[in-house]
Amino acid sequence: MNILMVTNLRSGFGDSGLYEYVRELGSHRAEVTLRFLHEGADLQHLLRDAREYARVVAVGGDGTVSGVAYALRDTGIPVLPYPAGTANLIARNLGIPLDPAGLAFATLAGRTITIDLGELSISPRGGHGVRRQGFSIAAGAGFDAQLMEAAQPLKATLGEGAYIIGALQNLVPTVSRFRLNLDGHVVETEGIAVLLMNLARIQFDIAVTHGADAQDGLLEVVVLKPTSPAGLLPAVWAALLDQLRDHPARPGLEIHTAASIEVFADPRLPLEYDGELLDATTPFSARVLPRAATFIVSEESPLPRDDFGADGDGPEM
Repeated sequence: MNILMVTNLRSGFGDSGLYEYVRELGSHRAEVTLRFLHEGADLQHLLRDAREYARVVAVGGDGTVSGVAYALRDTGIPVLPYPAGTANLIARNLGIPLDPAGLAFATLAGRTITIDLGELSISPRGGHGVRRQGFSIAAGAGFDAQLMEAAQPLKATLGEGAYIIGALQNLVPTVSRFRLNLDGHVVETEGIAVLLMNLARIQFDIAVTHGADAQDGLLEVVVLKPTSPAGLLPAVWAALLDQLRDHPARPGLEIHTAASIEVFADPRLPLEYDGELLDATTPFSARVLPRAATFIVSEESPLPRDDFGADGDGPEM
């Protein structure tokens, strides 16, 4: 079996067990081609011959994994999200193993699922035209982007704790008036952020919404209504209760669903996707790409799986 591995040199803050993973693959006679994603690298060029490989492994954080999945959208090429970032939310949502041996076994077994991707259309600052960006977990405008910006320099040392510091540094976030065009239906509201959710679980295993389904062709559109991070605590508490029993209420959150979305904000707000800041502000538009991504998962995945990957091979044990 031949495997293409794309590794983001800037992701993570420690040893992700990559050598053990590659050695485990090699012990089962897999051949691995390793390419590095660095600043200025062309991801499309790194994936130029991806169809010639049985698997593609995206090594890095959620932004790296989403970039690879979006570049390979609608191809059916199986992608393993190797968790080498800070939060690794895609791997957590999909039930991917976190140990090198478990990751190698999942890669070789090739069990897959197909999920929706989101696609943003934005206008970069100081630029011309429209840029499109795919996302797997969530994209948003406002407080979430401000939190990501504050956390960025601390992620290498504090890991997920950087997001808590980021929240403490933004105790008075900008309140904006929103006009949302949701599949042709206009909603006017206000809050500190708008989130477009595809996969529900974010940092600290908190499910932002109760009904997000990454296989239904829709995004959950979530408006954060409280005017301070403290006002979000009831919603966080409800999300934590979800881990003990069914608790659908999310106080302080206004939730809609749509497949095609336009977001206008006054004042304008910064944007982010899957933990990555974008050099753009509102307004922006988004749409769902139904079942566009094919991810390799383990038997423990909480989402419905396909039978096998492209070749149906399993590891030779």
